[in-house]
Amino acid sequence: MSVRQALERIAGRTEPAPAFGFHGADALLQLARSGPAALATAPATPNAPMHIATVIPSFRRGSGGHAIIVHLLESLRARGHRVSIHLEDSDGRHAAEGHAVTRRSFREFFGAKHIELECDLRSWQGADVVLATGWQTVARVLLLDGAGARAYLVQDHEPEFYGTSAESLWAAQTYRYGLHCIAGSPWLAQLLRDRYGASASHYHMGVDGAAYGPSNEPTHERDPGLVIFYARAVTPRRAVPLGLMALDELAHRRADVDIALYGEARPLDLPFAHRNLGVLDAGGLAALYRQATVGLVLSLTNPSLAGLEMMACGLPCVELASESMVATFGASGPLILAEPDPLALAGAMERLLDSPGLRARASHAGVEATAGRTWAAAAVEVEDGLRAAVRLSARS
Repeated sequence: MSVRQALERIAGRTEPAPAFGFHGADALLQLARSGPAALATAPATPNAPMHIATVIPSFRRGSGGHAIIVHLLESLRARGHRVSIHLEDSDGRHAAEGHAVTRRSFREFFGAKHIELECDLRSWQGADVVLATGWQTVARVLLLDGAGARAYLVQDHEPEFYGTSAESLWAAQTYRYGLHCIAGSPWLAQLLRDRYGASASHYHMGVDGAAYGPSNEPTHERDPGLVIFYARAVTPRRAVPLGLMALDELAHRRADVDIALYGEARPLDLPFAHRNLGVLDAGGLAALYRQATVGLVLSLTNPSLAGLEMMACGLPCVELASESMVATFGASGPLILAEPDPLALAGAMERLLDSPGLRARASHAGVEATAGRTWAAAAVEVEDGLRAAVRLSARS
């Protein structure tokens, strides 16, 4: 089976779309009719702890965006803030499974230790600041009363998740509602300011140092031919077809390469020898990153957390030389950047496989670049963004 046929098979097994727009279409229509709810009085003490209420869209196992939200909220809680989290079931994914199953899945998928998911907004009682997290949640957040301020955690440029469509229009519109945006990189914050005129600050994604780091074993050795690929095919911005073409070329060039795919629950039937590892938890990912010799992650928009975690484990990583990656890490930074061409990507992986010196330099640079990227540090930047949103609300 060809790469194209394998991906078409996955595409044919997607869930049916809802009959009208998406499950948050009622909120969009209500917002168009009535406009945002009036804000309540913002907190008077500038540096006092806040009640931060967060609204998240539907989720599935392996969602990096939801994992980032949990990391940030757990760290904000550790800083003394009261946090709560509410589900806007934008895909209708959780309606039939019951609240107990949804809460349990959320805890298991994302390691939420101290935060209990509210499966709807029926218990809503207001907050000092309410945080939208994904374009599907923005209309609902704007309609909630009892909010002292509103902010928008923007983890990626979501209009690019879609072709020309109503969804791409709705996603773009969310950046024009006047919410202060807390963007997942300086590159993304600048894009929001330049393209949409949005108020935007940024945070740097963290790495869980308790899970991800280089091996402490003095005799640790990597599998010399093991190349791993973050092949999350349900996420188009991961450019999985391009990555699979590059791996097909690499396998054609080298009979000794051992290719392993992860991040996708459904196996891919491909024309080259490989292993499907499925969706792994943090422990399984860290072990894999310490075992492999080369990692491949492709980011068409904002950088992926997977690449950071690979680097933290000392795994040399090949990425796309996209605008966001060059702006974030530099053209000659810790990542091996290649043009979006299968032969260029295969060549970058082959150079790493053939050069112990290049691998050692990339490994050292990656560990060094991620050493200060903690979720505690990211939470400080997010808190600054939340307080900026409170100040903006007080002036409006």
